[in-house]
Amino acid sequence: MYFTDRGIEELEDRRGDEEVTLSWVADRMRAFVDLNPEFEDATERLATFLARDDSAED
Repeated sequence: MYFTDRGIEELEDRRGDEEVTLSWVADRMRAFVDLNPEFEDATERLATFLARDDSAED
């Protein structure tokens, strides 16, 4: 298990039943980078990964 899995599991446990828009997620990611600029590159990579994930359309 990766260390990040704990955060992902917490997200799913606390908010797994909620419905959100991608605009909301983008706003939260921007707020995160504003508070944690050292994670800008990782956040950008995640956003790009999510934006280009076309496997659901196959």
